[in-house]
Amino acid sequence: MSDSLKERVRAKLIRQLDEDGPPDPDQEDGRQVSVRDDLDILEAVADDDPFVEELARRYLVF
Repeated sequence: MSDSLKERVRAKLIRQLDEDGPPDPDQEDGRQVSVRDDLDILEAVADDDPFVEELARRYLVF
């Protein structure tokens, strides 16, 4: 069974957010915001959208 690229990218983004822990309410972490934004966009696009491949390259998902 092989996961799609979109599923692997989603798993990587969620793993990064989990490893970072909860956001600090007193200080916004730009990287966490970016990862959350990318995850939101990923959820809205189709599996074959070029953005999925762009995120795979950005987050080194192979």
